[in-house]
Amino acid sequence: MAEPGRVEDAGTMLEHYRAIFTRATAAFSLTGLIARLPISMMGLGIVLLAEHETGSYAFAGAVSAVALISNAAFAIVQGRLLDRFGQSTVLPVVITLWAAALAAGMWSLEADWPRLLTFVCAAVAGAALPSVGTCVRARWSHVLADRPQRLHTAFSFEAVADEAVFLIGPIAVTVLATSVHPTAGLLAALVSGLVGTWVFAALRDTAPPAHPRVEARTDRAPIPWRAIAPLTVVTAALGVLFGAAEVVTVAFAEEQGRQGAAGFLLAVWALGSLMAGLISGAVTWRSSAAVRLRWGALAMALAMAPLFVVPSLPVMVVVLLVGGFAISPTLIAAMSLAEQVLPTSRMTEGMAFLQTGLAAGLAPGAAVAGVVIDHAGASPAYLVCFAGGAMALLGATLVRVPATVRSHEEQAVGPEPGVVA
Repeated sequence: MAEPGRVEDAGTMLEHYRAIFTRATAAFSLTGLIARLPISMMGLGIVLLAEHETGSYAFAGAVSAVALISNAAFAIVQGRLLDRFGQSTVLPVVITLWAAALAAGMWSLEADWPRLLTFVCAAVAGAALPSVGTCVRARWSHVLADRPQRLHTAFSFEAVADEAVFLIGPIAVTVLATSVHPTAGLLAALVSGLVGTWVFAALRDTAPPAHPRVEARTDRAPIPWRAIAPLTVVTAALGVLFGAAEVVTVAFAEEQGRQGAAGFLLAVWALGSLMAGLISGAVTWRSSAAVRLRWGALAMALAMAPLFVVPSLPVMVVVLLVGGFAISPTLIAAMSLAEQVLPTSRMTEGMAFLQTGLAAGLAPGAAVAGVVIDHAGASPAYLVCFAGGAMALLGATLVRVPATVRSHEEQAVGPEPGVVA
């Protein structure tokens, strides 16, 4: 395999990130970070509010599941609309619809409306919530289309931003809902999503152009399914892994007599991924995105393998921290490869498949892990995480990159600073 590359010193690492940020790119990246906070807040916020108002975790979980499933089901449709009409046209409409549906759902719980109406509101809110992270990556692809190394750095930064969202969001929504008011967490999600997305959509200068439907259907650029379908399998498998890990880690901490440590363990896992994302963005890679994807998926599977035999919380902290280092590089490679193979006119739609796969894998991963926990305990349930890692590795090996993309990658590898020839 090709030489992977090398990490430069701290000063050079910072230069990689300084090189991608101008006033315009910093504006859409920062507003995109704020706008995507609801992704990590809505599901948990619904559970906390619904359980408080009804006393039923089953009902609360069902409402949250409806929102998540609806979001996954409509992500590709939204991606197609974003490519066809443009971000500045579509995003204000869908985020306003999301805010209205979420507010109605919150009111339905407070006012004790029929439960069917709560489910309807949750379904509409889930369907309307846009994948702002996909939109941000589409902007980076547009702005840095002719600079592949800087685009890799940008995607690495966005992977770190995703980790930050999933660190901050759940903590914020829990503290607000339990310490201020049961609706406070969802209200914070509503404000950040609505304001952040409206401002993001208003930044038209960096938005990729719309690609209206052509008259002749045969003229529409095809999606390279031999790459995108296996990449979707990879992200769905990672969703299974993530969904299972959250549930199993809570059960593991409880079995150890320290249920409150579950949040700390998951934060350590996310911290490892965040650090790996920052380092990955500072590497001048000599290997292709496809090769990096396979290595990352292999590392992920291997990192999950020892979890079911970990005997104590201190050991689990170390194992999860090390295992977290495989998360961001795998996701970054998957997103980078999708960006390389997708036609510009279907970029957002194509990337939505990967985001949908990730979201679609969370619920079954958590559900299967829960069944295993009930029957065998927490430690054996970590094998569900290993199964997710193995599925991701299988998907990564099935990815087929078009010859034109391989040629482009070969030409892109040049004498950039810090690379050993």
